[in-house]
Amino acid sequence: MQLIALHCSPPPGRLTEGPVWHAARAEVLWVDITAGLVHRAPLKARDDGGDLPDLGPRTTLSLDRPVGAVALCASGGLLAAAGTQFLRIDEAMGTATEFGAPVVPADGTPRRMNDAKCDPGGRLLAGTMAYDTTPGAGALYRLDPDGTVTTLIDSVTISNGLGWSPDGSLLYYADSPTRRVDVFDHDLATGALSNRRPYATTGEDGEPDGLAVDTDGRVWVAVWGAGQVRAYTPDGDLHAVVTVPASQVSSCAFAGPELDLLVITTAAEGLAPEERAEQPLAGRVFMCRPGATGLPVALFADGPPRPFA
Repeated sequence: MQLIALHCSPPPGRLTEGPVWHAARAEVLWVDITAGLVHRAPLKARDDGGDLPDLGPRTTLSLDRPVGAVALCASGGLLAAAGTQFLRIDEAMGTATEFGAPVVPADGTPRRMNDAKCDPGGRLLAGTMAYDTTPGAGALYRLDPDGTVTTLIDSVTISNGLGWSPDGSLLYYADSPTRRVDVFDHDLATGALSNRRPYATTGEDGEPDGLAVDTDGRVWVAVWGAGQVRAYTPDGDLHAVVTVPASQVSSCAFAGPELDLLVITTAAEGLAPEERAEQPLAGRVFMCRPGATGLPVALFADGPPRPFA
């Protein structure tokens, strides 16, 4: 199945990533990593009258460090994987305070958080990478609601991916330069990972970046460098390809009241001038209706649920 994504109205960013559907506010959130920005925008009708929604005017919170991803908290507010820390964001006050941090090797290699997402048990998984992509300098961590940080995987180069099967028993994960998405057995009670094995490979034309899982257990993978999102069946066979008119496709997430929209982020950072000229839409957010529905967004379990402000 071949699909084509359409660009949305918000202006492009440098390294847009980490789309998240905020069901309580009916908004899409995403980040611009190196700019340290957290954006949000509501769905709106397209100006051309098409049946695919657009994103409306965005509002932005600026942090004082790169922000790899944001997650929604059960108690309200946001949790950000930013710099090499986990920050609670109070949007009303426009402030961010440190909630926890992993112990990062003191080897002089500058690192930052990259992709992050909550597991079905309400724990946040977040990975790191070196700014210069030093091989093996990153790791994947788990932040528990009590602030405990556990290292799950070390010797990672670019930690990416993160998505769970509909029953929560499997975790899909990508260390991008391997050009492979792996799958782990995931213990719902403890968050422990085991039995890592290959799930799907992207080939020589691109690297796996962020991903999303649908209700049928298919895995939708943003393929950096290929200008595509590729969907794989639970057995790892190719199911569908979404063409995106920007080569550096960074992530995707299901959104909308019915979770039947696929929101896709892209990046302009790192493109040569001639590539930028060939890809005027690079850095924008895109959308399509993929013929699948996504899973509800898991919240960080930091307290009893309450209405979002």
